[in-house]
Amino acid sequence: MFSHIMIGANDIQASKVFYDAILGALGHSEGFIDDKGRCFYRTEAGVFALTKPIDGEAATHGNGSTIGFLAANQEQADAWHAAGLANGGVNCEDLPGVRGGPNGLYLAYLLDPSGNKICALHSLA
Repeated sequence: MFSHIMIGANDIQASKVFYDAILGALGHSEGFIDDKGRCFYRTEAGVFALTKPIDGEAATHGNGSTIGFLAANQEQADAWHAAGLANGGVNCEDLPGVRGGPNGLYLAYLLDPSGNKICALHSLA
């Protein structure tokens, strides 16, 4: 359904360090910076990108928005969370864990360096 997701970042390099770490924990390659200073992560499933806002204003997080990244298992979600904390992320919501009962979801939430709410998700079903 989605071709790409692009979010605003005030400090592209700090955000790149953060996303290189958390996406690396999920098995993805480091992002690359294009000639416009944007950072891209390309996969078979689509593109995730970071950019300074085109209008020149500060990047702000979307209140009520969450971007979810698939994790292959609970251990990978935990590694994602730990990598984020070690690289400028902040824990939000509850600590990583199961939500929705035994056939629910294993979720780990972070705020990135620009305040965007992100999540690693592993389905237990």
